[in-house]
Amino acid sequence: MNKVTERNHNQVIHMRNKMSWTDVWALLLWRSVLVACMALDCQDEQNSLSRCPSISQEKLLDRVIHHAELIYRVSEESCSLFEEMFIPFPLRLQTNQAGYVCITKALPIPSSRSEIQQISDKWLLHSVLMLVQSWIEPLVYLQTTLDRYDNAPEMLLNKTKWVSEKLISLEQGVVVLIRKMLDEGSLATTYNEQGLFQYDAQPEMLESVIRDYTLLSCFTKDAHKMESFLKLLKCRQTDKYNCA
Repeated sequence: MNKVTERNHNQVIHMRNKMSWTDVWALLLWRSVLVACMALDCQDEQNSLSRCPSISQEKLLDRVIHHAELIYRVSEESCSLFEEMFIPFPLRLQTNQAGYVCITKALPIPSSRSEIQQISDKWLLHSVLMLVQSWIEPLVYLQTTLDRYDNAPEMLLNKTKWVSEKLISLEQGVVVLIRKMLDEGSLATTYNEQGLFQYDAQPEMLESVIRDYTLLSCFTKDAHKMESFLKLLKCRQTDKYNCA
């Protein structure tokens, strides 16, 4: 191990044993987030998704947007908390300069402003669904790796677990919304890209920390995309010619 790597390794160990002020204010906000987040899907007695006849399309879209907003907000808080606890500043610079590629980069998701403005409502919804489904498995993996951290703050564990669970709920809500808006009753609800996310059996500690940090950072960016796409869809429903 070279001197730079060894120094970063020791800094990570030190930061793992440090509690931050972020836990204090995050704890005060956490209860309100849990209360604000309502269930998205409507299920029949057989526990299967329906078209939600009891709720209007407009209200369902509002719920989906609200859910996406909360997921983005909590993921952003989780990423900041993880960074403060486990990523010393020199390692942050090293991570940024390394140019790690997010796992969803290969997905056919529009990225530029002009592309987003030109795609249809149908493709907006399917883009959100692809992003949601592509992150379900990596977030479960992230949860298991964080459980092995020494002195990981309970707030961080709770937040990542909450995001992982609510992402599944968001998936259900988006699927129902697609069925209501696009009348796609036989929609395939699983996106599976072979090799999208690869597991390492036992990565070294420093490598594991950087990987987890990269996952959290990338998910936060994609959570913001989900929220933005859904808000653009909402805008098109109300003011089609003035949506930026």
